[in-house]
Amino acid sequence: MNIDNLPTPLYIAHRGLSARFPENTLAAFAGAADAGAQMIELDVTLTNDRKLVVIHDDTVDRTTNGSGAVRGLTMKTLGQLDAGSWFDPRFKTQRLPTLTQVLDMAKGRLLVNIEIKPEAVDPHSLDDAVERQILALVCEKKMVEDVLVSSFDWRVLKKLRRLDPAIAVGLLADVPADDRLFDWIEQVTAFSWHPDYRVLTRVQVEKVHGVGARVFPYAVNGQIDTGGMLAMGVDGMMVDDSRQMTIQ
Repeated sequence: MNIDNLPTPLYIAHRGLSARFPENTLAAFAGAADAGAQMIELDVTLTNDRKLVVIHDDTVDRTTNGSGAVRGLTMKTLGQLDAGSWFDPRFKTQRLPTLTQVLDMAKGRLLVNIEIKPEAVDPHSLDDAVERQILALVCEKKMVEDVLVSSFDWRVLKKLRRLDPAIAVGLLADVPADDRLFDWIEQVTAFSWHPDYRVLTRVQVEKVHGVGARVFPYAVNGQIDTGGMLAMGVDGMMVDDSRQMTIQ
């Protein structure tokens, strides 16, 4: 399977199977694969020593036994934190994974949606900028056809597109589709649009399809909401629970 040959609807496990496992951990991603997800979504930011770490928040307080800003801690320190006990004591061995670890686990098993957190984006094109590191790693793993890179900071996707004309990119948004969105879809040759499902309408889905992009709303977890998204004609959706993957 590759990014250009996706099933419809595509169920994307949001931060892994995060309703049943501690989010953004290897356990959550493996659990998503076991539950039948075709793609996992994860969040990437930079550590103090500019390594790619998988975590949603800009601090470690909520999802680990540590405290402080991710950008203030090294990967070695982050890798020693307990990233599972907050969810359930049986996950006490889970750690914050590196992007390398997740790609190694997913290769040949899962497609991967890498979300670049805005706080990781540098205003200048540094040699070790987050988008450059991600692209280099994805190419090294020979996973360009298996990866979709998204962000709320669309400028970083434009930088990524300049570096590579082939890698798939997705525009994250918490507002309805407008002229600005369509301009950016054209600028970055976007593969997909990832809106907050609460702002989505059928008309917007049809317009985005009309310019050749797919629609993957986040994070859809109620049975009624899931059915409603499918009725609008979305191409897939991000879900936290495997129970949503059975709704057609």
